[in-house]
Amino acid sequence: MSTRRTGAVLVAVAALLAAATPATAAAPTATVLNVKSYGAKGDGSANDTAAINRAIVAANQAPGGGTVQFPAGTYRSANTIHMLSDVTLRLDAGSTIKGSGADTYDRPEPNPNDQYQDYGHSHFHNAMIHGDRLTNIGFVGAGTIDGGGNLITGNPKAGEADKILSLTRCDGLNLSGITLRRGGHFAALINGCDHVTSDRLTIDTAGDRDGWNIISTRNVVITNIHAAANDDALVFKSDYALGQKLPNGNVTVDTARLSAGCCNALMFGSETCGDFTHYRFSHVTITGAGKSGLGLVSMDGARISDVRYDDVMMSNTASPIMLKIGTRKRCGDGPGIGSISDVHFGNVRGTSAGAYSPTIWGQPGHPVSDVSFDHVDLTVPGGHDAMDPTKVPTDTGDYNPKSLGTRPAYGWYLHEVSGVSFTDSSVRFAADDGRPAVIANAGTGVTFTRFTVQRGAGSPFDLGFQHISGYCATAATTTTGAPARVTATGSSPTCG
Repeated sequence: MSTRRTGAVLVAVAALLAAATPATAAAPTATVLNVKSYGAKGDGSANDTAAINRAIVAANQAPGGGTVQFPAGTYRSANTIHMLSDVTLRLDAGSTIKGSGADTYDRPEPNPNDQYQDYGHSHFHNAMIHGDRLTNIGFVGAGTIDGGGNLITGNPKAGEADKILSLTRCDGLNLSGITLRRGGHFAALINGCDHVTSDRLTIDTAGDRDGWNIISTRNVVITNIHAAANDDALVFKSDYALGQKLPNGNVTVDTARLSAGCCNALMFGSETCGDFTHYRFSHVTITGAGKSGLGLVSMDGARISDVRYDDVMMSNTASPIMLKIGTRKRCGDGPGIGSISDVHFGNVRGTSAGAYSPTIWGQPGHPVSDVSFDHVDLTVPGGHDAMDPTKVPTDTGDYNPKSLGTRPAYGWYLHEVSGVSFTDSSVRFAADDGRPAVIANAGTGVTFTRFTVQRGAGSPFDLGFQHISGYCATAATTTTGAPARVTATGSSPTCG
């Protein structure tokens, strides 16, 4: 990366770090309270929850707040730890807070808005660590918080916990340096928060479900995160669990390594009630995703805009990129159909292991708009026979890439779009494919400039425009240097 670009990134991150610091943040305090001084054993056998909660109360009551220190040892927690404002938990190297199978965690609280999101998103008390309406809190150090294989990945019964961290309506959260392991449904779930910072966080919950769900949250800076999950690894959502539609945005993620066994690596949604704006993702490595590598969907009326992806490397994804506007409308304020606009992908490289073509999918009257791809190079599996290129996929209504079935293009499939451009980009296959490289169906303003395709032996054309008002393919070629074959049906060109 050039010196100029490095400086620009550092300036941007510094600005976001400043924005992610709450104006009411207390000055750093020297008050450090050893959890063993409050009765914790740290022997892996005794239930240390009561001692941990006593230490948290003492830190909260100290002038300016305080830090609860966990020296090396294993602190078994069979009950919910109740976080308080102005408290930081510092886990020293060799320390672990470990979950229990005693089924004695806090019961889930009632929520009249259950029907708008799944059970795990709707209830927050049934967690290893819970806090609500807190300010200036932290989880830092070099230790681990481990569910111990005792947290529930489905809907928990009374007394069972399904998440490690569950924080709602917090202002000023620092989650850095530690490892979250075996998180049940969620390693970390935050909802309705503001001013969040994280550096060098490790999430290892590949045998459970989600990594970090960041819901209805603003002013976030995440750097150097490594998240291995089974469900979504790092995901931004907005639901109705807190009884209102909340905004999201002003987020940067710089330097991330992500993997998701069954699902999405870096994702917006599927819960998408409140609007999302100003997201910056850079230096991202994705090593697996059973759904989308980069997924961006608006299912419940959200307007998603001003999103930038830069320097992304993907491998082993079922679909490398998926943008979709859906019509689920699962939100409590009677939402309409949402929108996706002003999205840019730059310097993205990916090899896909799944059968689902990269896709942009809008709705009639609600196109995905103003999306640009600059130096985006994808290799997909290929190996499929020719299909009817005029057959539009049937949408099952889900956000999963498989919801549209096998696309009639091995590469990009665009449907109901406006203002989509590809520059200095390419798409290839690993095995010969009879489908065309690109089909754009229904929309306006679709352009390909210096776009390279790999041509299948039996493909009828390379780039197809179907009912596109204003299309253009300039200097589009095959991998062998031949001009790309362009066909247009019911479409009008904007260039020669």
